[in-house]
Amino acid sequence: MQNKTPLEIRHAIRSGQLNSNTSGLAGGYVQANLAILPADWAAEFLLFCQLNPKPCPLVGVSANPGDIAIAGLAEDMDIRTDVPRYKIFEHGELVREVEDIREQWRDDLVIFALGCSFSFEEALLADGLEIRNVTEAVNVPMYRTNIACKPAGRFSGDMVVSMRPMKPADAIRAIQICSRFPSVHGAPVHFGDPAAIGIRDIGRPDFGDAVSIRPGEVPVFWACGVTPQVAIEQARPPFCITHSPGHMLVTDLLNSKLSVL
Repeated sequence: MQNKTPLEIRHAIRSGQLNSNTSGLAGGYVQANLAILPADWAAEFLLFCQLNPKPCPLVGVSANPGDIAIAGLAEDMDIRTDVPRYKIFEHGELVREVEDIREQWRDDLVIFALGCSFSFEEALLADGLEIRNVTEAVNVPMYRTNIACKPAGRFSGDMVVSMRPMKPADAIRAIQICSRFPSVHGAPVHFGDPAAIGIRDIGRPDFGDAVSIRPGEVPVFWACGVTPQVAIEQARPPFCITHSPGHMLVTDLLNSKLSVL
């Protein structure tokens, strides 16, 4: 799948040929986190994203309830089948994970696509920086923190962060690079002591997989698109669908179009 176009990757997911983590696929293109909510919850969630752009950077919203695509985001898009794995929530509780949501689809649902760290990882790799989760071929480690998001209506909660270990000089370079990409989480929110942001055990991520941290390296933390799932858990909408962490919507947007410089 490494040399496939975004459209070919979506078709492979739709046909069941691909149901794995999408990290490393469709180089140069934006991959998106996903939240799907009933229309009567959509306005509050939209405001939550607008108030918390680092963990919830919007790259697209469906125009009408029931739409299965977001205009301009991806050719021949069908959100019901084009993500490798979905999470289904009822009243804030995870009830199942599935590989397509055709059975769960309703005509009152609104799609939110949010920027993903895979975009800035590509920029870091292009600058010669190592990304440990890529090197070790695992999903990026993600952690719940004590960094509070700004509330909006029924949505609130603490930020989830993703972590990549780096030497201090590389961490500073990463800050410079990622500042150019505010639409995909932007610069890190913290580096150094995990306990300072409420992380008790760096070796036990809440989502994703642990990676090695070598002598002389510090953990570097970015706002993460799993944050909306935490807000959804707390808001407890009667029904919601998200992506499973690491299993993204591969879009036709170029990463280069998101750079502000």
